[in-house]
Amino acid sequence: MRSNKDMFEGSNILVTGGTGSFGKRFIATLLERYNPNKIVVYSRDELKQFEMSTQAPFANKDKPLRYFLGDVRDLPRLERAMEGIDIVVHAAALKQVPAAEYNPFEAVKTNVIGGQNVIDACLAANVKRVIALSTDKAAAPINLYGATKLCSDKLFVAANNHRGFRNIRFSVVRYGNVLGSRGSVFPFFLQRRASGVLPITDERMTRFSITLQQGVDFVLDCFHRMRGGELFIPKIPSYRILDVAGAVAPECRIEAVGIRPGEKIHEEMITDTDALNTVEFDDYYVILPSTPLWDIDEFCATSGANPGQRVPFGFRYNSGENQHFLSTEELRSLAATELHA
Repeated sequence: MRSNKDMFEGSNILVTGGTGSFGKRFIATLLERYNPNKIVVYSRDELKQFEMSTQAPFANKDKPLRYFLGDVRDLPRLERAMEGIDIVVHAAALKQVPAAEYNPFEAVKTNVIGGQNVIDACLAANVKRVIALSTDKAAAPINLYGATKLCSDKLFVAANNHRGFRNIRFSVVRYGNVLGSRGSVFPFFLQRRASGVLPITDERMTRFSITLQQGVDFVLDCFHRMRGGELFIPKIPSYRILDVAGAVAPECRIEAVGIRPGEKIHEEMITDTDALNTVEFDDYYVILPSTPLWDIDEFCATSGANPGQRVPFGFRYNSGENQHFLSTEELRSLAATELHA
């Protein structure tokens, strides 16, 4: 199998949601590490595209960036954007839980129908590799956002069953809250610090945590590992919401405001039912496709530094039962780094 460097060198790459937090960091990393032939930034917001084009490292006129206005809901526009593309990262989504609860079919149109449009456009354009980003909220979902992402995950995994003669692979990457991303708890607490009061939904709450760069690096690694149909999940730490409050604004008073619609106390990335079809490697898990697409024993033997092992019966990967929790000091250090990156 080719190395990551070989895979991205000279390739044409398209990123849906390319002006979002993940998209911008992913594209910046590609520009720093590789020499792609072309990167298409596909998103629907002309202002964000303009602002991105004026920021480092994207402002350099020698960079192979193309800004393509379009919505994943628009299949003909996606098909035009996909012409000549080798690699696709699907990061576009409506992801705010309360907004999806209030506007459910808008989330369906972007996250489900939009996901299928990406699949159809990739098939039509003979794209070679496709990774869709998922979320811990897609495991045993209780909110509309999580349900739409679970549906999207199923669509991308099942797309491998319908590729026909095409040399294309679809896989999914699922991980937890991105530290410092737009709408996350760290910048929210910073905004509220001056008031002297931090609103917390429930003091027992825990979440998985990953930095933006760790998420990007994991996706890049998964492009190298993918055979098609895998749902990749990194091993990452958790944090307690009270520890985040102590790291960001220890002087503030805590005010419990109650759980919002569609919110969990603890997040899951692998349920005990998923575990029946899950393989563990040194630093990540893989939920196998429900329709066998390749030899699982050979996959376990060759997909990591050490052979993969089936997880035990009853296993689940839950933010409240995680073996690694970030301390207040670690959270403070990470926040200082990520919020000023």
